[in-house]
Amino acid sequence: MTAPNAAPKAVPARARTLELQGFRGLAALSTVVFHVWQQYYVYDADGAHPPIENPYVGALVSLEVIDLFFVMSAYLLTLSYARAAIDGDDTTRPGRVFLFRRAIRILPLYFTAVLIIWASRNPALPGDWRDLVEHLTFTHIFDRDRIFYTLGPTWSLSLEIAFYFALVALGPLVIRACRRLRTRRARVALCASGCAALYLAPLAWIAVAHYALGIPHTDWPVYFGPQARFGGFAAGMGLAVLLVALGERGRIGARWAVAMSAAAATSLYALSYLSEPENVWHTFYHQLAAMLWFALLYCALHLRGSQPPRWHGLLRARSITAVGLVSYSLYIWHEPVMLWLYDLGALPSGQAGFPLAVLIVLLAGVLVATVSYWAVEYPGSLLARAQDKKGRPREFYPEPTARTTR
Repeated sequence: MTAPNAAPKAVPARARTLELQGFRGLAALSTVVFHVWQQYYVYDADGAHPPIENPYVGALVSLEVIDLFFVMSAYLLTLSYARAAIDGDDTTRPGRVFLFRRAIRILPLYFTAVLIIWASRNPALPGDWRDLVEHLTFTHIFDRDRIFYTLGPTWSLSLEIAFYFALVALGPLVIRACRRLRTRRARVALCASGCAALYLAPLAWIAVAHYALGIPHTDWPVYFGPQARFGGFAAGMGLAVLLVALGERGRIGARWAVAMSAAAATSLYALSYLSEPENVWHTFYHQLAAMLWFALLYCALHLRGSQPPRWHGLLRARSITAVGLVSYSLYIWHEPVMLWLYDLGALPSGQAGFPLAVLIVLLAGVLVATVSYWAVEYPGSLLARAQDKKGRPREFYPEPTARTTR
């Protein structure tokens, strides 16, 4: 007989690792295609012209997936905090250990890429030193002019870093607060309300900035900063809280998962199709997209039974999961690789060559990303072995214990 406030038999484990890896791979490939699409825009007196003048194709290619990265990252990193807060299963690492592990995951590749690309574009010192300093300190997201300099897509890493510090600051506080609550329902409510507040705050900021202050969407720091984009992380935190709270309850069958996934994917496409500069869908695009990615991930992670829907075969495909493994390197290097190939004349010059350009950049980008992963990312990850779970230095060569003689 179980206690009335006992947790369900199981809490969510990282059992769907392949699916998440597949989502990463597809998102990384989509990001590459999107940036090649942007590169092949033509601007003239009549406005901007995409490489393919078809609004349905444009909506598919322009479907931004950055919020999927935010939701997945927040979900995975919040799980241990949610378990500790709701069920008392405190497997969280000390803040300094958490930050150390995130640093060795993010910084070696990021600093390497920033220094190489900045040096190649600033051959004479001092160059644009402010751009270098801002990128090395992740503050370029607050610079309207330099936010997309050096490595354009890395504005999102500034948000990742901000999220890490927010999580190690708020997580322990929530755990302590939950220990004072007697019922599991109260603990779940506290965690869920916190996630809701973190989701609604950026929503309110954007509404005030756009409708009350009339700030245009091209004022990048206003709409790209953490005060505007934290909703994606809040959605991922909410997903972690939901799945911990549910345990084995609320799992859905394959048919329902397919139907709900199709509805979420269709809604994401519709959101991209309806989005035009300054309209309501464009203004709240990322907040709405985060919730749709939330729903899509729920359908992938909280299935009933061991047999996943057939379309998960795409997520589990070796080619896709292999890209997922090197997705961070691909995300970092694909833009400079694309620009380098374009400047060398290795890419087609006209808009008609867009499909071939996509293929070339994808192949070159994945190749560079694979080398980057094994040369920089993987060796950097081995630094985690320098500490134990409590952050203490590991003793690789312990002193032999002296034998006592009788």
